Amino acid sequence: MNATYTDNYSLPAGMLALFVHGAFFALLYFGFTWQNQQPAVMSVQLWQSLPDDVVEPQAQPKVVPPSVKQIEPEVQPVQQPVVIKPDIVLPTKKPVPKPVEVKPVEKLVTKPKPPEVKAPPKPIQPSAQELEAARLHAEQAAQAAAVGKVVDEYSGKIHDKIRRNIAGDLSSVPKDALAIFSVTLLPGGTVLSARLTQSSGNALYDNAVERAILKSQPLPLPSDPNMFNRFRELRLKFKPNE
Repeated sequence: MNATYTDNYSLPAGMLALFVHGAFFALLYFGFTWQNQQPAVMSVQLWQSLPDDVVEPQAQPKVVPPSVKQIEPEVQPVQQPVVIKPDIVLPTKKPVPKPVEVKPVEKLVTKPKPPEVKAPPKPIQPSAQELEAARLHAEQAAQAAAVGKVVDEYSGKIHDKIRRNIAGDLSSVPKDALAIFSVTLLPGGTVLSARLTQSSGNALYDNAVERAILKSQPLPLPSDPNMFNRFRELRLKFKPNE
C-alpha cells in the first residue's frame, strides 16, 4: 500500500532559504566596503616635557571589524493541527430559594362588645276613637257579666222550684240517671211546652220531672223585660240525687 503525504511545509522552507541567502550577500557587501576605507591621517607634535594641564589622551578602544557569522536558518516548529473542541455549555445552577421563615400569627383578642341597652319604647298614646271603643267594650263586658250573673241566678231559681215539685217513689231510679228537657216559656213565666231531649233510662223518673215542670209554672223570671230573651228557650238538666 502506497501512503500519500501532503507537503505542507515546502513554501515556508523556500522563503527561509531565500532570506538566509539575501542576508549572507548583504554581510559580504558591507564587510568588503568597510575594509576598503582609507585610514585617517594623524598629526603628531613633539614636546620636550608635558605641561601640567595637559591630560594624556585616553586610549581609544580598538574597533574590531565585524566578523561574518554564518546565519543558521531558523527552523520553525512544526505546527500541530488545531483541534477545536466544542464548547460544553454547563447547566447554570439555579439558586436554591431560602426557606421562608413563617412567623406565628398573633391572635387578635377582641373584647366582647357590651350589650346595647335599648331605651324602653315610648308609650303610644291612644287616639280618641280608640279610647271610646275601649270604653264601650268595657261597658259591654260589664253588662254581659251582669246579665250572666242574672241568668245564672234565675236559672238556679227555676231549677230549684221544679226539683221541689218532683214527687213519687224514686228509689228504683239509678243515682247517675240524667234527664234533659227543652222548655219554652212565655212572658211572665208560663210554660208553653216541655220536651224530653235525653231520657234518664227510667220512664218513671222522666214522667215525674215533666209533671214537676208543668206544676211549677209560672216559673220565676227577672223583672226586666229585656232579659226575657235569655229565658225563652231553656235547657234544663235533672238528676235524682240532687
